[in-house]
Amino acid sequence: MSQSETAPVAENESQPVEAQPNSVASSRSAEANDSPAAVEQLIPSRSGLRGKVVIITGAGAGIGRATALRFAEEGARIAAWDISDKAAPQLVSAIQWAGGEADYRTVNVTDGGEVELAAQAVVERWKRIDVLINNAGIVRDAQLVKWNGGGPESVMSEELWDSVIDVNLKGVFLTTRAVVPHMIKGGGGVVLSAASVVAILGNFGQTNYVASKAGIIGMTRTWARELGKYKIRVNAVAPGFIATDMVRAMPERVLRAMVARTPLGRVGTPEDVANTYVWLASDQASFIHGAVISVDGGVVLGT
Repeated sequence: MSQSETAPVAENESQPVEAQPNSVASSRSAEANDSPAAVEQLIPSRSGLRGKVVIITGAGAGIGRATALRFAEEGARIAAWDISDKAAPQLVSAIQWAGGEADYRTVNVTDGGEVELAAQAVVERWKRIDVLINNAGIVRDAQLVKWNGGGPESVMSEELWDSVIDVNLKGVFLTTRAVVPHMIKGGGGVVLSAASVVAILGNFGQTNYVASKAGIIGMTRTWARELGKYKIRVNAVAPGFIATDMVRAMPERVLRAMVARTPLGRVGTPEDVANTYVWLASDQASFIHGAVISVDGGVVLGT
């Protein structure tokens, strides 16, 4: 099934990657001190996330944005990375109101040099990196070979393959490679990456996307073996049908089919995934390592 039919949407799917030359950064404003969250700064955090430095890629919308706000509620410092600065002012304000500090930066995750500089900028500002959420991703769907009568009507082009692999897989590799040395120097950390239930199930019309998400699962398990000795926990989250803007724009019949495949009888929300990221990053999940956590309403069971 193609993305335009009943495909799971696994994370915030950002726009096509283009290099962005500058950043938009903001520290916690005076107005944020009047927020309800400011009062909670005096209350100990059960999660252990207050003051922690969290990088979130693809933070401008969808699951990425929900995750930024959820970590902000825990009092974290949020380095929000996205390919565009369009969402910067509103997101920075929302993070501050929720109780966090914010730094919004335009970052092309497929550019290793740019990612290295962005990671270094986080360390220069907050002296460390505690959590990385590899959330940025795109979809570019097509059948491997669409057959029409006696020959192929269309095929998945190398361009479609390369664009998805570059963002969804290479981007995770480059970002994690840039961040891990800072975590080792800091005595540990948490790396969480967005996989998908389609990496387990396969999905019609998504050879590139499925390959990228299956690759993330493989990298997660490899890094768990390599990095555990440095007190860096590595896990992946595999969302199912999540009510992002992309899903909500689908035809009603497609949405009904998605719900019918989900045993809980609803699509998930970005907050469902964000809550999972927060828990996995927290002290409460201190012995969870090398795992892939499905957030799918049981869709794997219902398929």
